[in-house]
Parts: sequence; structure tokens; C-alpha cells
Amino acid sequence: MAEDKTQSKKLITPKPVQNAKPAFMRPQATNTNTDKYGPDFRHIVRIVNTDLKGEKKVLMALQKIRGINYMFSNFICYSSKVDPLKITGKLSSDEITRLENVIRNPAKYNCPSWMMNRRKDYETGQDMHLITIDWDLTIDNDIKRMKKVRSYRGVRHMIGQPVRGQRTKSNFRKNKGKLSLGVIKKKVIAPARK
Repeated sequence: MAEDKTQSKKLITPKPVQNAKPAFMRPQATNTNTDKYGPDFRHIVRIVNTDLKGEKKVLMALQKIRGINYMFSNFICYSSKVDPLKITGKLSSDEITRLENVIRNPAKYNCPSWMMNRRKDYETGQDMHLITIDWDLTIDNDIKRMKKVRSYRGVRHMIGQPVRGQRTKSNFRKNKGKLSLGVIKKKVIAPARK
């Protein structure tokens, strides 16, 4: 009986696989994107100091630039005569230059004023379209100017309250997740009895 138990507990070792090569000797998988798009494909295209994915279509890739939305991206493509459905990684250097020219100076290409994101600028009075870091700096300067003048919006910015007329009873509460929003009443101490 004891011999049967020892015989049934024999370890079964797997047979070695024939022609197994170490990982470094196996053929590497080829990059499917270069096979798919061709040898002149670029994975990252730099337009207006922003890296854009080469796999996306031009219309969608341009929207990754801060300050460019769908409508403005469409305007850029048609003004620069670049196919909006073309893959970004296949753009030639001439097409990239034309795109950048339209992005930097849209008024020269008859961009309607309602499409610009900075109409009637405070200093110049002109309609312009700001992108990337220029947009951030301009908004920051506007807020600083409002605080300096102490306009209503500037004061609201200073004290950290909502600027555009939202209600503040339920929203914009500090420590909303940590504490309950109810009013805490003081405990009334009962007078001592004689």
C-alpha cells in the first residue's frame, strides 16, 4: 500500500521543447506603423512648438494645439489648401509651413472675426487669435489688470469666489469632501441645579 502511494506521487517533468531559442535570438516584431503608412512616415510632427501625433488626421491633430478648436482647425486646413483627412505623419515640409503661416496670422487669410478667440483686444483694439503660451499669458495679464483696477470681477478673483454670478450656498464650499455642509450649532450648557 505504501509503495503504491510513492509510485503515484512521481514527479512528471515536461519534455524539453525542440528548437527553443532564447528571447534575444527570436525575430523581433516589425513596426506595423511604418509598414502601414510607408517609409516617409513620421510619428511626431512639430507644428507651432507643439508635438502632434503622426497617426491622426490633420483636422483632429491640430486640435491638440492650445487655442485651436474644431472650427478653427477646419479653417486652417482649407485656407492652407491641405487635405483635412490626410494623415499628419505624411505631411511635407511645405504643407507644414503653410499650416503654420495660417495659424500665426489668420486675419491675413480672411478669418471671420467671430472665429477669433481674442476680439477687440484691450491694448490694440484688434481682433486676433492667440495660441499656446500667448493665450495663457494674456488671460493671466487680464486677471492681474482686473485685480489692480479692483473691478467686481477682479475682487471676486482676489477672494477666490466665482466670478460669473454662480450661487455660492451649495457650491464652491471649502473642504467639501472632508466635512459635512450643515451648520454646526454650539452646545448649550444647562445651568447647574442647586
